[in-house]
Amino acid sequence: MAAEAASSSPPAAITCRAAVAWGPGQPLVMEEVEVAPPGPLEIRVKVVSTSVCRSDVSAWQSKAQPDLFPRIFGHEASGVVESVGEGVTEFQVGDHVLTVFIGECKSCKHCISGKSNMCQKLGLERKGVMHSDQKTRFSIKGKPVYHYCAVSSFSEYTVVHSGCAVKVGLTVPMDRVCLLSCGVSAGLGAAWNVADVSEGSSVVIFGLGTVGLSVAQAAKLRGASKIIGVDTNPEKQEKGRAFGVTDFINPNELSEPVQQVIKMMTDGGADYSFECGWGVTVTLGVPKAKPEVSAHYAFLLSGRTLKGSLFGGWRPKSDLPSLVDKYADKEIQVDGLVTHDIPFGDINRALELMLENKCLRCVIHMSQ
Repeated sequence: MAAEAASSSPPAAITCRAAVAWGPGQPLVMEEVEVAPPGPLEIRVKVVSTSVCRSDVSAWQSKAQPDLFPRIFGHEASGVVESVGEGVTEFQVGDHVLTVFIGECKSCKHCISGKSNMCQKLGLERKGVMHSDQKTRFSIKGKPVYHYCAVSSFSEYTVVHSGCAVKVGLTVPMDRVCLLSCGVSAGLGAAWNVADVSEGSSVVIFGLGTVGLSVAQAAKLRGASKIIGVDTNPEKQEKGRAFGVTDFINPNELSEPVQQVIKMMTDGGADYSFECGWGVTVTLGVPKAKPEVSAHYAFLLSGRTLKGSLFGGWRPKSDLPSLVDKYADKEIQVDGLVTHDIPFGDINRALELMLENKCLRCVIHMSQ
C-alpha cells in the first residue's frame, strides 16, 4: 500500500503497484516499486485514470532501446497531486491534473515565441529519465526502473515535472478527460492549428483510430463539406459517421488504388489530407514501419504542402485548459472514443485489444 505523504513534513519515498515491462513486447508485470519524492519543480501524482495510446504499444514492442528496461509506460493520464517539490507554486496537494508528454517551461526561446510547442527544456524525453537530472524516480529493490516520456502513468503514483502537468477542474470526469492529454488533442490540433481546415473544404483521413476520429470531428466543426475516412476495418464506418465522416473507404474492397478513388470523389484531390493528398498533408502519430518520408520534387513545385504535427501544435499549459473547457461544455466529443474500461490489474488485456485493433481507447482505472 502507498503511504500518504504528510503535508507538514517533506515528502518521503513511497511504494505502490506499477505495471512494469521487463523487455520489449513482454507482458507487463505487477510489481511493487519505490517512487522517490518529487525533486525541485516536480510533483508526485496519484494516478486516477490512464488510457492506452498507440505510442505506448509501439514503444513497448520496439527493440530500438533494449537498455531502457525495466520500464513503466503510459503517458495519457489524469490524477491528483499527492506532494510537491521545492519551488513549485502552481500546484497544491489535492489539485486535479492531466499529465502531458511534452512540457511548457514558458521561459525558453520556443515557449516565449508563442509559435512553437517544442519546449527546449521539457521537450519529448527519449532516454527514460527525468528532464531535470537525467535520473529515474522509480526503483525496484534499489535498481532503477526507466520512465516513458517522463510520465510513466502505468503506476499508481508517478513523478512529473510541474511543466508537464496541467491543472483541471475538480468536477471534470477523470476517467474521460485523460484522453485530452494526448490522442484527442493531437487530432483536434492537427486539423485546427496545423492544417487550419476551412469551411466547405474536402478532407481525407487515413486511419480512423482515436486521433483520426478527432481529426474528423474537428473538420466537421470547421464546416468541411466532405470528410472521407479510410480504414481497413469495416466497423469503423459507423463510428466514423458519429464523428463527422461523410464518406467511408475500405481499401480492401477496392479494385483500384485508393488514391485514384479519392481523386474521383474530390474532383482532383482533397484540400486537406491526414497522411496523404494533394493540397495540405499533415502527418501525425507514430509510424508503424519505416520513419523515412520521400516525395518527388515535382509534387512540391506544384504547390503541395507537407506538415508535421506533434500534439496538434498545442502548447500544453497555455492551450489545453481551453480544450478541457470545450469538453466540459460538450462542444467536443471524448466519451465516445472510450470503448473499454479496464481495471489496472488487467492492463495486459488493454494492450492485447490495441494490438488486435479491437478498441479505440481503453481507460485503465487505477483503483480497481
